[in-house]
Amino acid sequence: MEIIKDINGIREKINEARKAGKRIGFVPTMGYLHQGHLSLVEIAKKETDYQVMSIFVNKMQFNDKNDYKNYPREYERDFAMAEKAGVDLMFTPDDEIMYINPLTYVDMDSLTEHLCGAHREGHFRGVFTVVSKLFNIVQPDVSVFGQKDIQQAIGIEKMVFDLNFPVKIIIAPIMREKEGLAMSSRNKHLSEEQIADALYIYKSLQKAEVMIESGETESGKITFAMRKKIQQGKPDRIDYVSVVDYKTLQPVRKIGEKNVIAVAAYFGTTRLIDNMIVEKKEKGYLCTY
Repeated sequence: MEIIKDINGIREKINEARKAGKRIGFVPTMGYLHQGHLSLVEIAKKETDYQVMSIFVNKMQFNDKNDYKNYPREYERDFAMAEKAGVDLMFTPDDEIMYINPLTYVDMDSLTEHLCGAHREGHFRGVFTVVSKLFNIVQPDVSVFGQKDIQQAIGIEKMVFDLNFPVKIIIAPIMREKEGLAMSSRNKHLSEEQIADALYIYKSLQKAEVMIESGETESGKITFAMRKKIQQGKPDRIDYVSVVDYKTLQPVRKIGEKNVIAVAAYFGTTRLIDNMIVEKKEKGYLCTY
């Protein structure tokens, strides 16, 4: 695996791969890799021949300076994990390379009004701006994002469509610890007791699935029951428990053809998110989480 920091160097290597007839897969990350990130590489490998990963802790998408400062960084560990997973090229730019007196940003209407967008001012402007820059630098054929960050993933799908990026977006399933907690780089900050408490987020999604399978479609009843379940874990704060339309990410009163049920809660100072996709099928609903 080659590790390159500068934009011209990355483009040269990718051009060489293209001249050799290879399709480019791309997984952008902020590092501190876990099995969830590596599963994205595995999916990209099924679609492409040459794997590119980026590690860049994007200051622009952090609305909390302490969160940015405390975000875990262990690059040598990440490089070893990425190479073992089959990454061919690692892009590790810094702020001076990615942002030179920036005056241009990518914003999005409506899709960022609710869920995390309502609680993290400027977050998605930072996400969409950096991803658009990375797409322009790497120019991948396929890029894979995780379902755990569902608002981000759906927003990137829409950005790619609206701005005509020639890249296929794949949204990959959530990877979980054996007890059910969604894998996250931020899990490092949780104590053992907080991990046990945070499992009530997963249990709340299970509760919602049982309710939906029994015929409940009223969003208010589902989210009320989910909140009660999460509160058993004594969270320090619940940002939201919400049912939204999959395409618009706007709140809905009833489960419809395809929805997202999403949760964000704090355990200590660590903010965790999770979700499930609910899709109507011939015989009831399919819940994916």
